[in-house]
Amino acid sequence: MYHNQYIYARERRRFGRQPLLSDRTQLMLSIQPSQRTRNSYILRNPMNSSTQLSDQMAYSWVETDNVTYAEHGMYHYEGGWPREVNINDEESTMRYRKKIEREDNWGVQVMHLIHTSMDVTAQNSAVNIYQEFFVDLPPELGKDIRMPFEARQCNIFHDPLKPVRPITVLDWMPSERRKFLSQPTNFNRVAPLRTPAVTTKPIAETEDGDENIQTIQETIRTDGNPNSFYVWDQGNALSPEVVLESTEPVRRAHFCPRDDNFIAAGLQSGMVALWDARNGGKPLKISPLEAAHREEAAALCWVHSKSNSEFYSGSYDGSVKYWDGRDLETPIQEILLDPEPTDEQANERAHGVTVLEFEYTIPVRYIIASDQGYIFIGNRKGMLPTEVLISNYRLFSGPIRTIERNPFFVKNFLIAADWCVKIWAEECKGAPTTLLMKKKNEMLCGTWSPARCSLFVTGDARGEVDFWDILLHQRKPIFTLKLKQPIKYVKFRPDGKYLAVALENGDVQLFELDPALRQSAAKDKALLMALFERELFRSKLLEGRVEEVKLKRKTSLLEAETKQREAELDLIAELDPDDPDQFLQIIENDTEFKDMLKIFKDSTFNIDKKRQERQFVMERTDFEKVEGEPDLEGLTAEEIAALQGTSGINTAGVLGDAANATGAGAGAGAGAVGAGGKGAANAAGAAGAAAAPGAEEKEATVGDKRIKVLKRMADKDK
Repeated sequence: MYHNQYIYARERRRFGRQPLLSDRTQLMLSIQPSQRTRNSYILRNPMNSSTQLSDQMAYSWVETDNVTYAEHGMYHYEGGWPREVNINDEESTMRYRKKIEREDNWGVQVMHLIHTSMDVTAQNSAVNIYQEFFVDLPPELGKDIRMPFEARQCNIFHDPLKPVRPITVLDWMPSERRKFLSQPTNFNRVAPLRTPAVTTKPIAETEDGDENIQTIQETIRTDGNPNSFYVWDQGNALSPEVVLESTEPVRRAHFCPRDDNFIAAGLQSGMVALWDARNGGKPLKISPLEAAHREEAAALCWVHSKSNSEFYSGSYDGSVKYWDGRDLETPIQEILLDPEPTDEQANERAHGVTVLEFEYTIPVRYIIASDQGYIFIGNRKGMLPTEVLISNYRLFSGPIRTIERNPFFVKNFLIAADWCVKIWAEECKGAPTTLLMKKKNEMLCGTWSPARCSLFVTGDARGEVDFWDILLHQRKPIFTLKLKQPIKYVKFRPDGKYLAVALENGDVQLFELDPALRQSAAKDKALLMALFERELFRSKLLEGRVEEVKLKRKTSLLEAETKQREAELDLIAELDPDDPDQFLQIIENDTEFKDMLKIFKDSTFNIDKKRQERQFVMERTDFEKVEGEPDLEGLTAEEIAALQGTSGINTAGVLGDAANATGAGAGAGAGAVGAGGKGAANAAGAAGAAAAPGAEEKEATVGDKRIKVLKRMADKDK
């Protein structure tokens, strides 16, 4: 006998669940009509027939194991104590507890019980982790608990001058939280326009007494300095409280954090100036042009000092200058932003300064950002350039717009540049952490929230103000404000309740944030600290891996060079000392050696030939000349050759022979004259000429040239 069985296994915890059934329409079978079958169809007469359309039942049985359950309990009061211990006596229980704690295995047993209890707690088999609870509750019940991310515009401040100037800096006053500094920059040095004002005046009266109105257009000049900037009260958007004027366009201005009565600013001409924030007007002090930067002072930051009057300024010419506000005639210190760590700095290597950042809790260090994406770490106690600029790191490809420290964790920076925002720590030597937020639009500014530790705000060139919370999401902002103008600067009020946004058209919009954007949860600081520590540890691991790869590459290169040298040594032939013909044969077969030997011989021959052809000119002083030797100075080479020619006759000898011949002839002539008569004199002269035949022959061989030279030398002596 055969039995059809179907065994269905199911977990015990799934028994008794409510089945969820649903109705749906499903196509089980579809037979398309056939023309061949239709042709064979025959309509027959009606007839009665019976069919069975009821559900077919099948017998089935399920066999399960029987499990017996029993319930029992125990009343546990004040632990399990021995009978001899009175639990109501505190001293006896204390003595017994200390006795147990002194045993060696007490700690082991406690640890074992803790592990067992943790395992039992982790199982938690009584709760179905896949079941959704409270699904049937209406969503309106959670509105009171949920806190939306919202920001409302509460005021807008317009530039009082026309044409409008883009806002480059916003800074809240440290002592009075309702006031802030708005610094527009007149980049093109445009003067205020003459704006036409339309007025209506009555010019005549009609017979009915009505006035004839005529529209008259008057030109009114806008009052104000085109380079002025302002201090506003957030409750009064009609007119600024303080107007500060300047003769040059202002590039960067900031309140002194310790004394907000003073404002320092860098000008477009490279000079720095100091204003009184209470009275406004023209600057109190301004640096001379010879001590200023060569280009516009685009960066400035106050630093810690006893007098609260010292600050740094940076320019696009690559210089960073340290000033004392009490004396702006000369800077205290000046360095160039040279990426190469040398004491001899060069202007052609210097990077332009875009941002300077200083934290009062770290009074020794300050951060410098360049226009080529580099970050420089500065040391205030250094004297030499290598001591001042400790290190530099390249983080971006373009100029860095913003650097700001987290107010809760000051070792972490927010850096905005290019099309991304990075969170960087000084301990990360090689590169920033992986906390990188990208956008399709260019990032122009960024700032941390002073109220919520994980929140920061960025502004881009498309007019979007993005609120980022790195604990909630690291790839997209949690809230976005869309404006019509590019965002130039954003700054939170010190309490984090208001956010000031500077636009390119010269407006400053003030937004009030909801509590969700200005409050931190109880565990946010701990979670953010753990996040930063993980990223820092990861960066150090990556740096170690990079150093390991570099060392491995260097070792492989050294091994390759060693193998190459060994291979070259193997190519050297081993000669037999008893066979000299082997050496000659190797030389004859080596064509390269023959060519080099030929070149060497040719060069040696050319050098010897030049040595033989060169002439030495010996010049002597007047003291070295021999007495009676003619002075050859001033004679040409041809004349000297005439005196010292190939005849071999000495000049001194010729002169002596000529003198002897002349003397002999003269003596003979004199004797003839004394003997008497003119004829005797002629005879004597002939005799004198005959007495010196050798001298005449020598003069004839020397030639006319030598005679002319001798006469010239005689005239020179006279």
